[in-house]
Amino acid sequence: MNEIFEIAYAAATNRLCLFTGTGFSKEVSGGAAPTWQGLLETLCDGLPHSMALKQALFPEEGRSPLSLEEAAQIISLKLAAEEKDIYQEVASVINKITLSGKHKNIEAFFQARPFRVVTTNYDKLAEALAAGNSVQSITPGLPIPRSSANVKVYHVHGSIDSPKNMVITSEDYFKFLNGDSYFSRKLSTVLHENTVVILGYSLGDTNLKAIINDYKGFSKSHVVGSNIFFISKNVVNQNVKDYYSHCYGIRVLDSLELGAFFEELNKAIPQAEKISGEVLRNIRNAIDNGHPLPDDYLKEENSFYEIIAAISADGLSWNNQTVVEAIGDIIESKTNFTLEWNAWDQYVHLARWIIYLGRIFELQGTTIKDKYLEAVLRSMTTMSKDNLSGYSWNAYKSWDEHWSSINVSNRILIKKYIIEETNWHDALSIVNSLD
Repeated sequence: MNEIFEIAYAAATNRLCLFTGTGFSKEVSGGAAPTWQGLLETLCDGLPHSMALKQALFPEEGRSPLSLEEAAQIISLKLAAEEKDIYQEVASVINKITLSGKHKNIEAFFQARPFRVVTTNYDKLAEALAAGNSVQSITPGLPIPRSSANVKVYHVHGSIDSPKNMVITSEDYFKFLNGDSYFSRKLSTVLHENTVVILGYSLGDTNLKAIINDYKGFSKSHVVGSNIFFISKNVVNQNVKDYYSHCYGIRVLDSLELGAFFEELNKAIPQAEKISGEVLRNIRNAIDNGHPLPDDYLKEENSFYEIIAAISADGLSWNNQTVVEAIGDIIESKTNFTLEWNAWDQYVHLARWIIYLGRIFELQGTTIKDKYLEAVLRSMTTMSKDNLSGYSWNAYKSWDEHWSSINVSNRILIKKYIIEETNWHDALSIVNSLD
């Protein structure tokens, strides 16, 4: 999975941030961490007429008229009438949650390298996972540490270290989303400067969407590849993937358990660390000085993913004409390699490179569009689903399996171009395979 290497490269260059929600805490606590609704229901248990209150706020049939933070506001008022404080009550529940279950791959990552965590969780489980590393816990209401640490955990909704500053009720959320605090500014900085991996959230989470919404405008205006990944253990419908890619710049990696994600990430990081400095120097030399990358290097399939990761890590924009020219030259070189005798592996590489580029960049309106489409045409008209002499079956297989992974605006662009430029039936069958 090429996206895993991209994330590994971000980790190797100290540009990785994990954005963790309730599902992450449930995973590393062996299921002990409550859901947001489960936490509120637990608070109801300490109130008179708890069953009636829970039925009103969280009906078993039908939909509640209130959001969860609005329900929390009502529970806060009920607790206050009993001379109880919702913040202390929540802290009391969360304080009992500890690490549990099998999470060796997650723990191995947390203890081995520098990265950042932004979390809306109140618990300290991320800090516990990083116990073998140097770690700082940063929470509203407490002094901001000035010293350095490999792992920095930003509790944007507060933590049990400072219960009165936790974001729980609708009033708290309003202040958080409309305030200009250190933590709101930190969120903006993290989204713009790091590769962000979202773990343990639902794609429908209102707070998640509110937090990342402003990033999409930056991404589109700078034509940089989306640097936000969403990890889902469940299959996500293609229409939903298209929506989140278009509206929020999120790339969804589905059917991927958290443990499996960290296992693959840990495997990929050594190679990313090995090549990160050298690739970055070579890319800079190619962009700044016009020095072409060696053919032997570009003939390797992984070279393109390394190049894209290096460009992202170096903060380069695809509105930069020299960046566009460098990538255009690389795509052109790869296309030319397919003209060489018996270069079947290059046919497959070209298809995979084009597909990958189509996942991460919106090509419409950019100066790289024409070179990209020319490469698409070359790839699609030299592939075949049958064993035809002179055509690549493996290139066809790549297009067939991964056409849906290209973002929807690029699929529309490619489909229109292919229909206009060729009548090759296997190319047409690919671009017409989705509505």
